[in-house]
Amino acid sequence: MIFALEIVFGLIALAGALSAALLKDPYAKLIALGILVSGALPFIVDRGYLDVAIVASLIAPISTIFVLMAVRRAEQ
Repeated sequence: MIFALEIVFGLIALAGALSAALLKDPYAKLIALGILVSGALPFIVDRGYLDVAIVASLIAPISTIFVLMAVRRAEQ
């Protein structure tokens, strides 16, 4: 992978991890976890684990929907 892209994707993953750790709002935390996954997926693809990247890119949005339903139910 191009070195500049490695730096950018690493910073995106790091920003997602830091914001997920520091934010208190559950919705903001879900957005931060999405940013973390989007920063980590290029590294998975770079290593050649395309099957793992496909599964992660399919599971992440589905699990986000379930967590959003649970958070909404807990707020009511």
